[in-house]
Amino acid sequence: MKDQNLGPAAAVHYWARTTRDATAIVYEGARISYGTLSARVRSLAVALSDGGVRPGDRIAFLGRNGPVLLEAALAAAHLGAVFVPLNIRLAGAEVAYLLGDCRPHTLIAEDPALIDGIADTVPVQRFLLADSGPAASGVHPRWETLATGETGETAAETAGTPETADAAPPVAVRPTDPAVIMYTSGTTGRPKGAVLTHGNLWWNHINTAAVIRTRLGDTTLVLAPMFHIAGLSGFTLGSLCYGGTLVIRRTFSPEQCLADLVEHRVANLIAVPTMFAAIAATPGFPHADLSALRAAIVGGAPVPPALVRDYLAHGITLHQAWGMTETAPLASHLPTELVAAHPDAAGFPLPHTEIRLVDPATGGVVTEPEVAAEICVRGPNVFAGYWNNPEATGRVLDDAGWFRSGDIGRVDKNGLLFIVDRLKDVIISGGENIYPAELERQLAEYPGVREAAVVGVEHPRWGESPVAVLCQDGDARATLEEIRAFTGQRLARYKLPTAVHHVDALPRNGSGKVDKAALRTQVLGGRRP
Repeated sequence: MKDQNLGPAAAVHYWARTTRDATAIVYEGARISYGTLSARVRSLAVALSDGGVRPGDRIAFLGRNGPVLLEAALAAAHLGAVFVPLNIRLAGAEVAYLLGDCRPHTLIAEDPALIDGIADTVPVQRFLLADSGPAASGVHPRWETLATGETGETAAETAGTPETADAAPPVAVRPTDPAVIMYTSGTTGRPKGAVLTHGNLWWNHINTAAVIRTRLGDTTLVLAPMFHIAGLSGFTLGSLCYGGTLVIRRTFSPEQCLADLVEHRVANLIAVPTMFAAIAATPGFPHADLSALRAAIVGGAPVPPALVRDYLAHGITLHQAWGMTETAPLASHLPTELVAAHPDAAGFPLPHTEIRLVDPATGGVVTEPEVAAEICVRGPNVFAGYWNNPEATGRVLDDAGWFRSGDIGRVDKNGLLFIVDRLKDVIISGGENIYPAELERQLAEYPGVREAAVVGVEHPRWGESPVAVLCQDGDARATLEEIRAFTGQRLARYKLPTAVHHVDALPRNGSGKVDKAALRTQVLGGRRP
């Protein structure tokens, strides 16, 4: 296929030519126009190219949400390089592993202290210090600032000069060219780098716009960390492609989020259930004017039906969606008109995406309704494979392009997809499959329960049995008998918990998801067959 200007950088430069003064980013109260953003991206691209970055090279970024992260991502796209955002919450040894795996030409970081302890052990040719906060004292000589000249000004400060603005145009790319390497959380082993192509990202924008009905110039609030796929590609890059405005905060505050939704008349938002719950718990929520919020997508974790009902009572429909890093990220979406009747559904496949269920034991395609099986996805949004890991790629991606998600789902008679659980989390008790997420949804409905998780433990008679772990408000502590009586109204007896543990908070991994292995160790001593 002929090379094209398919990347998001080309779109930003287009809007800079046609609507130069329109606001691209609002960051901590400051506005950045498309003209300024385009010039900054070109300037950073020049600095990276002059330092030796070539098409296909990796550019890693370690930092929080902010304009500099987007500028780095767009500069990488401008050069035909591959952007690799790294999780700021990782320990030094974990970051070192990722850098050793992707072998970036250049690492851009906001805090040298996060890297200096491992810098001598990682295959990085150039270390750049982002000018996004107070300069650290005693910076090691390995670090360069994002400078473009002898004055020492950062790329952002000199970006408006005519010389920089007239830098080389974006490198033309193919849809199959890698755009981003996004590392998975690695809950079952070492993290894997999902290679997302320019075509994957582009088709995600097309799919999302088709079902969400995004509009030219929409305002999007960015809450999810952009080192995760939902934060970077959920709405963020697509908004820039459509000339929209991004409202970005460095960290999540439910009070500030609610204020931003009202002040900036936010139309689009994607977040995990815990974020939506925190916003709804903010004192001003019942009276806030959120009439502009058309597309509030919730996903990334099981969605309690009670949360959907709370927002519906406020006149806001939470758009249920399902996907993952490997699908860039969305694969299914629940139409707005079906949310009230099916608050626990993940919807239908996106317009250019296929979904089928496969028996994980036999590999046979499941066509009967209401039969739980592994969800497989195929489409132009499905990733190219795992970086430098053909064995892992071969386990999940077949020659026909079908991706094995590792999620268990079922489809009803109308074709609606329901997410049941992760395949690896299934509890087998007396020969029966128990899906923790199904029990967790019921536990979340118990009065006073903030969060709930279910793990499997050894059982002398049944092999395994489910154990509930609860976070409750105040001093409330539900007993096992109370929990079994409540959940027994909705679930079969064999699915009910055999024990209840109470904790102040559930442990989470770098993706913000409940870390079941850590939880099992924390409260149960790690026991599982």
